[in-house]
Amino acid sequence: MDNMTAIIEQAVLSSINVKKQMISQPELLIKIEQSINLIIKVLQNENKVLFCGNGGSAADAQHLAAELSGRFYFDRLPLAAEALHCNTSYLTAVANDYGYDEVYARIVKGSGKSGDLLVGLSTSGNSPNIIKAFEVAKNIGMSVIAFTGATGGQMKEWADIVLNVPSTDTPRIQEAHITIGHIICEQVEQQLFGAKE
Repeated sequence: MDNMTAIIEQAVLSSINVKKQMISQPELLIKIEQSINLIIKVLQNENKVLFCGNGGSAADAQHLAAELSGRFYFDRLPLAAEALHCNTSYLTAVANDYGYDEVYARIVKGSGKSGDLLVGLSTSGNSPNIIKAFEVAKNIGMSVIAFTGATGGQMKEWADIVLNVPSTDTPRIQEAHITIGHIICEQVEQQLFGAKE
């Protein structure tokens, strides 16, 4: 096996190891189930699910919002879910006028309402713009779910549910976030619309 093949193999094994650690933590599995139930409750009450993140976590937020608002396994009605960073005119204006730390707090204040849910993704759990958004969401009466890494960071102080992946390695955490997110989206779809075709 050449050096590059060994590096690739090690990266795959590292990703597998994080997921093995996840399934050996019953409390994390329970929190994933609680997240599924909370999202179902929010949507059944005709409220919406808002997602936010930065960089790769913004891409993950957009990915998961699309799985809910579009479809996952089968054709069904769309669900009220959106990622908050997709309007670049808004994002750049608020970042310019108020500072980047305010970009999510301001849109949550403008479009969030009591009963809605904010899902924030941050591998460190310490992204200031997400923490500020969590604070605003809680003050409005929204529920909050945090997707984080091992420590949970400062986000854990504001979240109703903390999905903290047992890793401190950013790529491995993000891979696990998508795995968790896919499980959540599949189960939300299945519970609301019936078994996949």
